[in-house]
Amino acid sequence: MFCVVGEGHSIRDNRPPSVDALARRLANDVDVPHAVLVDVARRAIAEGGTHEEITVRALDVGHQLAQSLMGEVINATGVLLHTNLGRAPLAVARGGRAVNVEFDINDGSRGSRHDPIAHLIRLLTGAEAAVVVNNNAAAVLLVLAALAAGRDVAVSRGESVEIGGGFRIPDVMARSGARLVDVGTTNRTRLGDYRAAIDEPSNDVALVMRVHPSNFSIDGFVQRTAIEDLATLEVPVVADLGSGLLDNGVPWLPNDFRPVPSWLTTEPGVRQALAAGADIVTFSGDKLLGGPQCGIIAGRAELVARCAAHPLMRALRPGHHALLPLQEVLLAHLRRDVASTVPFWSMVVRTQTSLLARAAAVVDSAGIGVVERTDAVVGAGAAPDATVPSAAIAISGDHSEALRAASPLPIIARVHHGRTLIDLRAIDPADDALIVDALTALKD
Repeated sequence: MFCVVGEGHSIRDNRPPSVDALARRLANDVDVPHAVLVDVARRAIAEGGTHEEITVRALDVGHQLAQSLMGEVINATGVLLHTNLGRAPLAVARGGRAVNVEFDINDGSRGSRHDPIAHLIRLLTGAEAAVVVNNNAAAVLLVLAALAAGRDVAVSRGESVEIGGGFRIPDVMARSGARLVDVGTTNRTRLGDYRAAIDEPSNDVALVMRVHPSNFSIDGFVQRTAIEDLATLEVPVVADLGSGLLDNGVPWLPNDFRPVPSWLTTEPGVRQALAAGADIVTFSGDKLLGGPQCGIIAGRAELVARCAAHPLMRALRPGHHALLPLQEVLLAHLRRDVASTVPFWSMVVRTQTSLLARAAAVVDSAGIGVVERTDAVVGAGAAPDATVPSAAIAISGDHSEALRAASPLPIIARVHHGRTLIDLRAIDPADDALIVDALTALKD
């Protein structure tokens, strides 16, 4: 028999639920393993409160935890290579089988994880040799450690940059064991500045390094020394290209995508940098290349071999989970079908006219929003000044939270001047129906 403590309540009502009972209750609404739900239940119970308060809190925490796990989302931000959303998306299917990552099927002996990929990179860029590491910061670190440890590296003051996450070129240089020698000024660095650093008796310059500006640009009264001129110096030239555009002539794009947009033709290409005289180039795999996260070192065979033989290589090398999709993307470039097989390049070739038509169809089906011309950006520190004409669905108010909660996939939109914009350039047309469903739900 219960003792009444208030209308409709009892002493037992105020007892906390059991951990197991609460975890089983959560399983009806939160799709994570039971062990995770037990942890959520314990934490909610420990904070105290009524049975109802504990249950509500546990549900909130459980939903937040489930949403925090990595999974696919719809990128409606208008940023094609969104670093927070994984940069270049990949469409990779696997059979769950082993991979001959270091096994030579031709003769049954142990093989090299680098040689097949390097062969493809050589064909695409004209490099003598190449190796792959786990990201471009690792590529820069390895090059500096292998080729300049204990010695000086000349870098323009205008290129001593900080990229996202607080990573700075001077810090990477210090960790590699090389010494940074600043040359020139923030806005103007001439060939003579590099030569003076090399000729300075107190310096021991092993390399001259060009650094991609990543997420900023300097305009106005500026001067940057060309790679062709740096190549006349008596030390090797390393060009950190960052963005990973293999060839700024983009020969892999279809003929109807001409003329090539200026943001591509003015972005430094790997093939052009090597042809201009760079001895080593480093670049990312998950930016304009459109592949997985990795860093690529390409250039003179003797210098690449020194990088591959350095002890850091073992720590920085990628596994087949990166090498296999990288290989597929490189093969797509060689087949010249990236526009249909590599998601990033599919985004690039979409016309604004087609995007406007898709946006109009979505608005018509959902019965909410208006179509708006927009400018998408490349993102991820690639082509920092570039914009790409796009189209968006605009809705008054901030609906970003509701869109993030959309099912089956969260929709990540941007809010600008009190309106929510769903930019279509980075959205696969197959997902337009999900946009319609999410927008329709906003009316309820």
